[in-house]
Amino acid sequence: MGSATMTPAAPLTPSPAVTARHGVGFAMNPCASLLRLYAEHGPVVAVGTRRRPFVHLFGPDANAFVFANSALFRWREAFDLLVPVNGETALIVSDGPDHRRRRRLVQPAFHHRRVDGYVARIAANTDAALASWTPGRTLDAYAELRGVIRRSTVEVLFGDRLADDAEVIGRGLQVALAGIDRNFVAQMMLRALPNPYWRRVTASRAAVARRVDEEIERRRREGGDHDDVLGMLMAARDEDGSGLTRQELQDQVISLISAGYDTTSAAMAWAVYALLVHPDAAGRARREVAEVLGDRPPEAADLPRLTYLDGVVQETLRLFPPAVLSARVPVEDFAYAGHRIPAGAMVLYSPYVTHRMPEVWPQAGRFRPERWDPASELYRPTGASTFLPFGGGPHRCIGSTLATVEIKTMLACLLRGTRLRLVSPAVTPTSVTAMRPRGGLPVRVLPA
Repeated sequence: MGSATMTPAAPLTPSPAVTARHGVGFAMNPCASLLRLYAEHGPVVAVGTRRRPFVHLFGPDANAFVFANSALFRWREAFDLLVPVNGETALIVSDGPDHRRRRRLVQPAFHHRRVDGYVARIAANTDAALASWTPGRTLDAYAELRGVIRRSTVEVLFGDRLADDAEVIGRGLQVALAGIDRNFVAQMMLRALPNPYWRRVTASRAAVARRVDEEIERRRREGGDHDDVLGMLMAARDEDGSGLTRQELQDQVISLISAGYDTTSAAMAWAVYALLVHPDAAGRARREVAEVLGDRPPEAADLPRLTYLDGVVQETLRLFPPAVLSARVPVEDFAYAGHRIPAGAMVLYSPYVTHRMPEVWPQAGRFRPERWDPASELYRPTGASTFLPFGGGPHRCIGSTLATVEIKTMLACLLRGTRLRLVSPAVTPTSVTAMRPRGGLPVRVLPA
């Protein structure tokens, strides 16, 4: 384990050769490149330049160190590229007292009892989309389910009026989200210069913000209570009676929409992919759904009984965590594992690498949903440092419960009667912030 205090330690210097090789590999296949970087160089390795090192800390000890020393790091600089999408006051780019205050005001909207109330709407939206999946049709399951998740996310969080514009909102945010997928260093440089790409990002985000502002203003004129997350955010008050400002409201709404459908739809696509390439697991999950649900849609009370399906969801999040990497920027020099890491470096930890470490997970590279059953020989107790699909520490994703409930509900709907076949089993991941299948997930709908 490392230490957050300064002890005698050697400066960590990036190797030009390692940097060059990793840069080429990362551009082609970031997931494989990260696994290779760990296998060849161990739990601490720096790439980049002396002036701007990118320090990778791999494994459970590193994760635990980062989560336990949150005061040592800043988020704002680490996630600067998200500001054009999420806004200056979004939780993911907030630090210190501002983050604690905003999270305290937003957190009640994601209590598990409220999330349970969303299941019926999620199921209805999923079944409505699946009704058009007629046998013989070929479609992109990722794109189709992404549309369902976008609609459900906006509807359950922010009401029917914004949900009616979910597709328009999604198109606007997608222009901005596309920027996150591009090379981080290049985009940081581009943001400092006037260029048409970032002008499009800014304009697209501004159009979404205007629509959100219209809904906020309309609710203020109408008065009354609105039993959704936006209503709760507008009514939330701190100990001194202050609430979220208009800018804070706008940024929380937009960031929750973008993160909610971008990462959840990626994970949903991988869950479908995993079941299609593991027919035994799919068959077992289908039988469980039939036993619990019969012919009716899932309800909140059904979800705890779908124990194997829960293993499918958790195993998907293990092998295909939405965020391949997460980042922090230290506010001061610190020592970890005998290395001195300077203030201002980009410190990166990887849920993806942790989840595929054979020393942590038996049969780490295999999709084994039964490993989540305590009776299984593959079962291992998990903690924040070994299983972290939604990050950890004070900045752990606030919508993690909603995401898992949404994926599980949609899978239950899908398994009730829809049968699919992959057009091609050759599916590769892309993006490190919302890892999704490159080129989508083309499938053919089969007779039930």
